[in-house]
Amino acid sequence: MLNDLKVLELASVLAGPSVGQFFAELGAEVIKIENPKIGGDVTRGWKTPDEPTDDRSAYFCSCNWGKKSVALDLTIKKDLEIVKKLAAKSDIVIASYKPGDAEKLGVSYLQLKALNPQLIYGQITGYGSDDDRVGYDAVIQAEAGFMALNGEHDGPPTKMPVALIDVLAAHQLKEGLLLALLKREKIKEGSFIEVSLVQTAVASLANQATNWLVGKKLPQRQGSAHPNIAPYGDSFVTQDSKRILLAVGSDKQFDELVKILGLGTEDLGDRFVKNQERVTHRKELNKILSEKIMLINSKVLIEKLRNKKIPAGFIQNLKEVFELPQAKETLLRGAGVQGVRNYVGRDAGFLKLDTGLLPPPHLGEHTEEVVKAIG
Repeated sequence: MLNDLKVLELASVLAGPSVGQFFAELGAEVIKIENPKIGGDVTRGWKTPDEPTDDRSAYFCSCNWGKKSVALDLTIKKDLEIVKKLAAKSDIVIASYKPGDAEKLGVSYLQLKALNPQLIYGQITGYGSDDDRVGYDAVIQAEAGFMALNGEHDGPPTKMPVALIDVLAAHQLKEGLLLALLKREKIKEGSFIEVSLVQTAVASLANQATNWLVGKKLPQRQGSAHPNIAPYGDSFVTQDSKRILLAVGSDKQFDELVKILGLGTEDLGDRFVKNQERVTHRKELNKILSEKIMLINSKVLIEKLRNKKIPAGFIQNLKEVFELPQAKETLLRGAGVQGVRNYVGRDAGFLKLDTGLLPPPHLGEHTEEVVKAIG
């Protein structure tokens, strides 16, 4: 769909590169600039213990499919000139510099716009262009309230197991860049789009934000349990020692759950008829549900729940996840490496994803090819 689009990636780590991979999946040519003096994108070295990878770590492979890697040091004049030539021919630049660094290097929006008036420049910062603090996902999770909300009630604040704010910021920037492309189609003007990690995090607090802003209730850690719905996010162990999670979203669904578990008024009384009552008495309710669920085989229970359209599922590890047919459809494969697509939407024929994506590149793998092409 975007086969004529040229994207220059001056970003590293996860958020910016995820946006680059998104455009690559839609057919764009994405050129990733990496500084050879520091070993390229820092995530090339972010390896788990005993990870058997080369300069393409598993982490690097999570967001760098479909790109050409060009090794250039922007502090060297001739290398900077190459980057400027590439920017002059690009539709989009993706950057993730600390505020002020892009200007020092000569690759800020205003500096590159002078070479390409219709350029669309997407920038990710930690705290906005007026705050030069470096933005790290873990710190943002702490400062934006996520860690205070995450974890068990009597346990410590807990970070999400993925860099969730980076992932969400990437989606925010994609939206901005797509709108900028639409604007350019209409009025032939470029744009500057900036997304900060901290505002992304705050915007993603969703109902937890309004639990405070509207309800004036300060959310507390309560494990996976939902603050507004019960039993929702609560998990239970079955007869065969499998753990399943319930996501009962309505009073009707709860009524069907009660019937499946063989619970009567002598067990529940009238304390749990309405959702708010179930939220108020969640601990007592979960004790009753646990006693019943531990008497039932997991497959039998899941089948009964699904037949009655009650949301429930097994808690699965990643090996089990990638045995799902839906997960297999998201896989990318190439040069002995596997990864996951960034964009998973479907379209009736109009949107054709690139099925022959380049595998994650080695550092500088395409330098000679790209430099030769621009003359």
